[in-house]
Amino acid sequence: MDIAKEVLRLLAEKNLKITTAESCTGGLIAKLITDVPGSSAFFDMGFVTYSNEAKAKLLGVEQQTLEKHGAVSAETAGQMCRGAMKAANSHIAVCATGIAGPGGGSEEKPVGLVFVGVCGRAGTVVERCTFSGTRDEIRSQTAEYALNLARKYICENY
Repeated sequence: MDIAKEVLRLLAEKNLKITTAESCTGGLIAKLITDVPGSSAFFDMGFVTYSNEAKAKLLGVEQQTLEKHGAVSAETAGQMCRGAMKAANSHIAVCATGIAGPGGGSEEKPVGLVFVGVCGRAGTVVERCTFSGTRDEIRSQTAEYALNLARKYICENY
């Protein structure tokens, strides 16, 4: 099953719009969505907010959240999702923030740690994930996981 096609099928069936808020995936989730013909009917925009400044400016992530929990946290992921949904005026938002590597990890937050979230009318769900492999593999696993989380959220809540 091509997860992006399945998500778009569900969006079409339920007449919903989706947006993305991405950090470590650098726009890959949006790319997978827009690779599907006809996706423009359900996807207006996505946000790639790599820096903390961009997360705050474009998505409304609170400075206090970034300082207390860091960019790679459940709290930041939740605020990214809600901020993207509001900014895009969409029904659903999906997000990812993490450490794709090969550097940048720590003992507390190792390479491969990612927080993936989705939000919509039923609230926000954020999941902590640990992926392994190369930078590209971690990013690909994250994007697929995020789309699958969006699929489950749509099925359960719309």
